[in-house]
Amino acid sequence: MLLAPPLPARPRVFRRVLAAAAGAAVVLGASACSPAGSIESANVETWKATALPPAGRVVLADAGKILNRDPIAREASVTAGSYTLTMTCDGGGKEFFAVALDGTRLTEAGAACNGSRETARIKIPAAGRLTISASSVDAPLIFAYQLVPAS
Repeated sequence: MLLAPPLPARPRVFRRVLAAAAGAAVVLGASACSPAGSIESANVETWKATALPPAGRVVLADAGKILNRDPIAREASVTAGSYTLTMTCDGGGKEFFAVALDGTRLTEAGAACNGSRETARIKIPAAGRLTISASSVDAPLIFAYQLVPAS
């Protein structure tokens, strides 16, 4: 049986450089996926003040932290008409907003949690109790939304 001659041993310096490069790649990769700052310690009101545009007559609004996957719902009485829902979130992933009138789902909207604002036009067919539920499978994150009559 013939055996291949052994490969020359790599110098220790090369192995150390390779190990250091691999370690740096892991640290950089992990930090690229992490949101800047801690969502748990974020000041919601300070963030919301810069995250949403100023609005006139707000019909329904909320802002907060989703630290687990449980939805957060708010309700308001509304009249029939057209509305604009402006939403935003930070922390990575995506936030979902379910809109229902008297328990009947009207629509869903979403926002990428990268600090950008998203808007959705919503037609409300009749007066009633409107519920907006915010949720995400990408917790933790911080979110804000406001519903205003369309102009």
